[in-house]
Amino acid sequence: MVFYVWRKKNLFYKKIQQRYPEFKDKMREFIYSFITFLIFSLIAVCGFYLSETGYTFLYNDISQFGWAYFFISILLMLLLHDTYFYWTHRLMHHKALFNLFHKVHHLSNNPSPWAAFAFHPLEAVVEGGILLLIIFVIPSHPMAIFIFLLIMTVMNVLGHLGYEIYPENFLKHPIGKWNNTSTHHNMHHRLVKCNYGLYFNIWDKIMGTNHELYEKSFEEIASRRKIPEMVPES
Repeated sequence: MVFYVWRKKNLFYKKIQQRYPEFKDKMREFIYSFITFLIFSLIAVCGFYLSETGYTFLYNDISQFGWAYFFISILLMLLLHDTYFYWTHRLMHHKALFNLFHKVHHLSNNPSPWAAFAFHPLEAVVEGGILLLIIFVIPSHPMAIFIFLLIMTVMNVLGHLGYEIYPENFLKHPIGKWNNTSTHHNMHHRLVKCNYGLYFNIWDKIMGTNHELYEKSFEEIASRRKIPEMVPES
């Protein structure tokens, strides 16, 4: 709401692509996002059932592993998800799978926050699969999973925000350079075959899949200053 309604004109200079998605794009993203959350809910129910049978690593007593591990487990979830996302994402870009799994998501070449979960149902199953993977491989407290899901949602929306909110020196910071930005994922939607990562810029660096102009594009967008002539395209 802040970027697309309340402060739309004031923040337009931070808009990565200097235009807004069309109404039909927003409606498509909304419908597919609704379907995605239904599928995610079904996966969560399956996870709860499996936990009741004793086949998972879920635990309810924090003292069983302690508070230090509680927070470490959240980091482990993020690292596991980042790896899972990168490789399933690249797999869905294979020409044999792209149209079936991932094309719907890429219809949003100028993404808005609604595009964050606008998946084809088959892709939604793949994306939601991370929850089942986590409870089968990482001892996890339900509250830690909730915090992980909250971080995942915020970071996914940020990647599809369509605005660059990080400062221009972000990628030069020792920590910042290992984190992805809205520009990073926006370029993926626009250019398709690059920038596959989610939270971190680790696998893209290792596999050489960052777009060669990513850092230059980020700095150009992040360094923009507001001028009166920059108004939203109608």
